[in-house]
Amino acid sequence: MIRLRDVTKVYRLRGGAVREVLSGVNASFARGEAVGILGRNGAGKTTLLRIVAGVEMPTRGRVERGMSVSWPLGFGGAMHYGISGADNARFIARIYGKPVAETVAFVEEFAQLGEYFRMPARTYSSGMLMRLGFALSMAVEFDCYLVDEVVATGDAHFAERCRKALEERRARSAILFVSHVPNMLRKFCTSGAVLRDGRLTRYDNLDKAIAAYHAA
Repeated sequence: MIRLRDVTKVYRLRGGAVREVLSGVNASFARGEAVGILGRNGAGKTTLLRIVAGVEMPTRGRVERGMSVSWPLGFGGAMHYGISGADNARFIARIYGKPVAETVAFVEEFAQLGEYFRMPARTYSSGMLMRLGFALSMAVEFDCYLVDEVVATGDAHFAERCRKALEERRARSAILFVSHVPNMLRKFCTSGAVLRDGRLTRYDNLDKAIAAYHAA
């Protein structure tokens, strides 16, 4: 179980102004849930994922993690840009105690980067970086996967590979998928939530969340 308790995130802007992106968010997410989190651009969806992952700390409140949590898929900080895709796979394998050769082979096959797999990640396009980041995450068995909508855009063939991989993991892992496009979430999620004005509202099915999102 992952629990957010009164999570607030405030950013300080130039000139001394502040912006509260998250305001006292309370929520829990259990293994086996696939939750689509809807929010307009700038609503704080990516910030929420980063806080759940531990990449960023809340200004107030806390996150309780009773499960292992992936880095946010689509977040560039998950890899080293100065080394190759293959070396990134080796690094992840050593960090998480996975067989190195097996992990490298899995990432190479899943990402389908061709000769670029053995070139520095800084030479990759944004789409190639997304492929590598997703493949690296799928190479590790997490209890909860955090997914940004970027993984479902672009190459339709790869997006379908992502969907199938997440569907296979959903039976034993939680999935939190953020997007501002409701139809995208229908491919991945069964329940939903809406992030608006810094507050997160959960719904027991995705259709109710989409209706609430459109009603605003």
